[in-house]
Amino acid sequence: MYPLVLLQRLLDMTRSLDFLAPLALRLYLVPIFWMAGNKKLADMDSIIDWFGNPDWGLGLPFPEFMAWAATLTEVGGAVLLLIGFAVRWISIPLMATMVVAAVTVHLQNGWLAIAEGSGLFATPRTEGAIERLNQGKEILQQHGNYDWLTENGNFVMLNNGIEFAATYFIMLLVLFFIGAGRYFSMDHWIRRAFMR
Repeated sequence: MYPLVLLQRLLDMTRSLDFLAPLALRLYLVPIFWMAGNKKLADMDSIIDWFGNPDWGLGLPFPEFMAWAATLTEVGGAVLLLIGFAVRWISIPLMATMVVAAVTVHLQNGWLAIAEGSGLFATPRTEGAIERLNQGKEILQQHGNYDWLTENGNFVMLNNGIEFAATYFIMLLVLFFIGAGRYFSMDHWIRRAFMR
């Protein structure tokens, strides 16, 4: 029994560092939403067209409103996550953007973000992607400097499934329930100053 008590005490000692988990989640998500929002801001007219067009886009209602709402949520959310202000509140619209992205853009492609030819989540779509990837590699090996092209990593075939959107949603859901964390967030210091 004594080893279990000792182990529990060791685990309890980590409570003093529990602020690191929400901080890590926030800092991981900041560049994701910042880049996504700024990419949209750089060409809002095209984004609005893509949001609204039912033939080659998402076919969403009120495309101008939806495009601006998603963009400002992502950019503003990145800033709020960075400084740790209103983290539980901003998690809600950020989760909504992940649900919309998963359902309208990624769901038709299955789970995988990167195509795999086999495995539990492989689909006929990803199997076909691997065939195209292999053919692309052959072309590059014959007609390009393949060693230089792959010096910093391998080529992959994007599948664009819901994997990343679901992962970000889960991370935001955790932040919604636990908040921004202690010490490195405005939420902590505001709560400490005004809500004793």
